[in-house]
Amino acid sequence: MIILLKENANLKQVENLKKFLTSRGFGLHESVGEQHTIIGLVGDTSKLDIDLISSLDVVEAVRRIQEPYKNANRKFHAADTVVDVGGAKIGGGHFMMIAGPCSVENHDQILSVARDVKKSGANMLRGGAFKPRTSPYAFQGLHEKGIELLLEAKRETGLPIITEIMDINHLPLFEDVDVIQVGARNMQNFELLKELGQTRKPILLKRGLANTIQELLMSAEYIMAGGNENVILCERGIRTFETATRNTLDISAVPVLHKLTHLPVVVDPSHGTGVNELVHPMALAAVAAGADGLIIEVHNDPVHALCDGKQSLTPEQFDALASAIRSILPFAAKEQHWA
Repeated sequence: MIILLKENANLKQVENLKKFLTSRGFGLHESVGEQHTIIGLVGDTSKLDIDLISSLDVVEAVRRIQEPYKNANRKFHAADTVVDVGGAKIGGGHFMMIAGPCSVENHDQILSVARDVKKSGANMLRGGAFKPRTSPYAFQGLHEKGIELLLEAKRETGLPIITEIMDINHLPLFEDVDVIQVGARNMQNFELLKELGQTRKPILLKRGLANTIQELLMSAEYIMAGGNENVILCERGIRTFETATRNTLDISAVPVLHKLTHLPVVVDPSHGTGVNELVHPMALAAVAAGADGLIIEVHNDPVHALCDGKQSLTPEQFDALASAIRSILPFAAKEQHWA
């Protein structure tokens, strides 16, 4: 339920209303706009007398929200959320480019890629330390050593870092990581999501390969219900009957999510297609659709990459993509600024 307050509502009466609502056990989410203020109620509103609330002098209207996600709902929070990551911002007109290898392989590889993507304008460095792989015999990442190498790259380049968490027990290792990524396979690992809700670190939440948009938003709700509102959503492709690409990249999810939620939305065309030559056009399509950012896999030697070399761009290809993105940003569905 949301309560729309009248313009220039009496502040004392508004505070009395808030006290009444909290005394009834509701969590409150207040969103202040240019003309109106909205109070969103989180909790069981079935026993609340809507007519009584509507009759108050300070109340313009009362509306029930049908969607099960409350904190992530744009109706509760009309303005775009802006997530700040070490001075780099995403959302609310701030465009972010995240780039780096699928997995951290060694010292020279991650440092080389970090320097190259920084030179091309990337705002954040990605790299997997823990790698969820379909085969138990595939490269699983360097684990703690991988995080140490990412932090070394951060110290040299100044780029904030993002890496994926696989298990709640690994959380202490992520103390110095700027953004924690929840991969597609863990999108509905609800115990992990609840634990991440207790942190205040930004969380990049990837859509599961077989999950609906509402299910993605409900997973975000798990994190936000714990008090962590620094959530970034990521569309990374869904599994369909098509076999020409690794996944089917759902570009339509970008405007749909922007309508439903205030959270920033990034797109991963690397996992979304799984094909090097398709990353560039799909990245441009995502920007044109209004994505708040991109997460791109870049490797200095894709042919010999230990993970996902077929979908990785070379540093030269990434630089060309970055230039193309800057040229179309002014014409995107959402006005964006890439610092």
